[in-house]
Amino acid sequence: MTIHYPNGQQPRKHYSASRDLPTPHQSIYAKRGMSLEDEINHSNQYYLANHIAVIHKKPTPIQLVKVDYPKRSAAVIREAYFRRPSTTDYNGVYKGYYIDFDAKETRNKRSFPLKNFHPHQIRHMRECVDQGGICFAFIKFTELDQIFLLPATTLFKYWDQQSDGGRKSILLKDISAAGFQIHYRLNPRLPYLDAVDQMIANKE
Repeated sequence: MTIHYPNGQQPRKHYSASRDLPTPHQSIYAKRGMSLEDEINHSNQYYLANHIAVIHKKPTPIQLVKVDYPKRSAAVIREAYFRRPSTTDYNGVYKGYYIDFDAKETRNKRSFPLKNFHPHQIRHMRECVDQGGICFAFIKFTELDQIFLLPATTLFKYWDQQSDGGRKSILLKDISAAGFQIHYRLNPRLPYLDAVDQMIANKE
């Protein structure tokens, strides 16, 4: 089967909770080399297994191009395209709140380029915030091994400033000041709901 990935993206590693969820005996240094997506998936599986939150990665829509039917009871996909997700990466429910967020990585050391977001993603997050949802962005500086949770309302401010001649990026120092740095732990790997609790407290 031929599968075409958008913008030259490579297929993502299949995630298995039973195989990949860290055990108490694993070193915290096992995090090294993992993608941000894998780290979030591990954390979400921990939250789900412990009945803390139900948050999942949104499935990527697939457009089928060629399908053969060698048997009446079976179909074989010969060619398909993975289309870019229409909104953000993750959503779910926590403490009665709708949670919606996206995850981005950059190799930059001083700033995060806003071009990593698409206008339809910003529009989607605005709509979720308008309905009372908790929205944010995970931003990982891979060269520094630092991860931040940036509230969507802060992201909107920098996004809108572009139209008025503002920067096309957000400085690391501004992300650090306005967001929440997420420090690695064993379980969950990224305890990001601690920051979400603060967002909920500020909202209330």
